[in-house]
Amino acid sequence: MIVHRHIPTDRARRKRPGFVLIIVLVVLVVLTLGAYTFTELMQTHRVATELSGRQVQARLLVDSGVDAVRLFLMHSPEQQAELGGHFYNEYEFKARNVIPDLDMAMNGNYTVLAPLIDDMGNLAAVRYGLEDESSRLNLNILIMADQLVSDGGRTLLMALPGMNDDIADAILDWMDEDDESRPYGAERDYYERLDPPYTTKNGPLDTVEELLLIRGVTPQLLFGKDTNRNGMVDAHEIGPQSTANAMDPLAMASLTDETYDPLTEGSLDRGWSGYLTLYSQELNANEAGEQRIYLNGDDLQLLHEDLEATFGTEVANFVIAYRQADGNYSGDEDGVQANVIEVDLLTEATRTIGQVLDLVDARLEFPSPDGDGMIVLNSPFPLLGLGAYVDAMMDNMSINDSPTIPGRLNINQAPRSLLMGIPGISEEIVEGILSNRVQDPGGMGLTPQKHETWLMTALVVTSIDEMKALQPFICAGGDVYRAQIVGYFEGGSASSRVEIVVDRTTPTTRVVFWRDLSHLGRGYPLSVLGYTYTDGAPGALGGSPMMPAVNQ
Repeated sequence: MIVHRHIPTDRARRKRPGFVLIIVLVVLVVLTLGAYTFTELMQTHRVATELSGRQVQARLLVDSGVDAVRLFLMHSPEQQAELGGHFYNEYEFKARNVIPDLDMAMNGNYTVLAPLIDDMGNLAAVRYGLEDESSRLNLNILIMADQLVSDGGRTLLMALPGMNDDIADAILDWMDEDDESRPYGAERDYYERLDPPYTTKNGPLDTVEELLLIRGVTPQLLFGKDTNRNGMVDAHEIGPQSTANAMDPLAMASLTDETYDPLTEGSLDRGWSGYLTLYSQELNANEAGEQRIYLNGDDLQLLHEDLEATFGTEVANFVIAYRQADGNYSGDEDGVQANVIEVDLLTEATRTIGQVLDLVDARLEFPSPDGDGMIVLNSPFPLLGLGAYVDAMMDNMSINDSPTIPGRLNINQAPRSLLMGIPGISEEIVEGILSNRVQDPGGMGLTPQKHETWLMTALVVTSIDEMKALQPFICAGGDVYRAQIVGYFEGGSASSRVEIVVDRTTPTTRVVFWRDLSHLGRGYPLSVLGYTYTDGAPGALGGSPMMPAVNQ
C-alpha cells in the first residue's frame, strides 16, 4: 500500500505566521484595553476617594464653625459687641479659613449665615450672623398665653400668614392637657378615626415638624417655597405651581381679596417654620451676668440687703414696705421718701409683686416713725422721669427666681405679622415699633434698646398699664440663636451644610438643635459664601454686605 504524504506548498507555509500575528495583535489590544480600563477605574476610585475625603473635611469644617459660634456666644454681650456683634459680623462669620492651601481652590472655609427679614416678614437678603430665636413665635408658650389672656394662644397663632380659626384651635387642642375640643378644633376622637389612627399629644411639642400631624397643617403651609431651606427664594423655587401650593384650601378660604392684607398677613416664602420655634428664652440676669434680684423672695432681710447694695436705702425700704402693705394708697395726701422709715424685716410679706413696673408711681400707707398714725410713702420710681431709671430696674429686678424667661417675642427683630399677634397690642403701637426700633443690637451710634420698656421712653407706649399688659409677651432680645453653617472648599469640590440652634443660657453654650441639610446642596453660591483672599483682605468680598437672594 502506497501512502501519499501531502507536502505543504510555500504559499500554505506563508499563511500560518500571519494568522498568529493577528492573534497576537488582538491579544495585545485586549490587554491594552484591559489595562486602560483598570487604570481608568483606579483613577475613578482615586478621585472618588479624594472627593470622599474632602466631603469628610467639609463636615469637619462645619464642626469648626459650630464650635466658633459656641465660643463667640460664651463672651459677654459687651465682649460680643467689641468683636462686631452677632447680628451682622462679616469678619467673624464669613469665609473663615480652616484649611489653608497654596492652591486657592483647596482652601477650606466655613461661613455662618442667617436670613435678613424685612419688617413685613419677607425674605430680603442673607447676612453673615446669627438669628435671634426670640424673633420667632414659641409654640410651647401658647397654652400659658391662654392662661394670661383669654384666647391669648389663638391670638398669637392667628398672626401667622395663612392661619385660620380651624387650624389655630386644632393646634391648641393638640397641645392642651384636656380632651375637650375647642369651637373650631379637633381632639382625640377626630384623630382616632383616621387611618391609621393616632392620638393627640396633650403636651408641649418636641419639634416644629410635629405640626404636620395636626388637622389642616400641610407641608406647603409649614415649609413654603424655600425647598432647599437656605432662607432665600431662589429662581428655581419661583413658579406658578409653588405659588398655587403655598396654601391649602382651608387657608385660602380665609384669604379672600377683601380680607387679605399683605402688610399684616406676612410672607409664606419660608412657610410657618420660618416664624416658629420651640427654643426661645432669655437669661434672667443683668448685663454683668449676675442673677437679678428676686423681688418676691421670702427672706426679706436678704432682699433688703441686695436692693440696698444695688439701689440704696430708699428703694430697699420701699420694696419691703410694698411687700408688707395690704394695698396701694389712692388718696391725695402728700407723701414722703422711704428712706425716712425703718422697716421690720422680721414681719412676713403679705403680697407679691406682679410686675417690676408695679413699683412705678406706687404710693403706700406706712406707720409713722413717731408712732402717731400713718404716713404716705412715695415711690422712688416716679412716672415722670421714667427714662432715668427704668433700664436699671429692668436689668436688676425680677419677679421670679427662674434662671431663664421662656418664649417672649423680640420686638426689635420680629416681623410685623407676629407683632400684630401680641395680645393687647394696637396697630399704632406696631407702627411705632417698626419706626423706632434698632434691629442690630450692636449698631454703632444707635441708642441701645436693651429692654422692652424702650417703648415708653420712646413714647411708643404712653400708658404704664398698657406697658404692663404687653410686658409678659415681649422682650428686646433673647439668648438663643439660630444659624446655618456651610463648610466648603473654594473650588466647589465639596461642601456640607447644617442648621443649628445654640443656647447660651447655660454656663457652657450648648447646641439644642442640629439638622444636616447637606442633601439639599450647598444652598448658596460661592460668591455669597466668600473667599479667603479677595483684594488682599481675609474674608473680604466686594459689593453689598447684605447679599441679595440669588440663585445658586
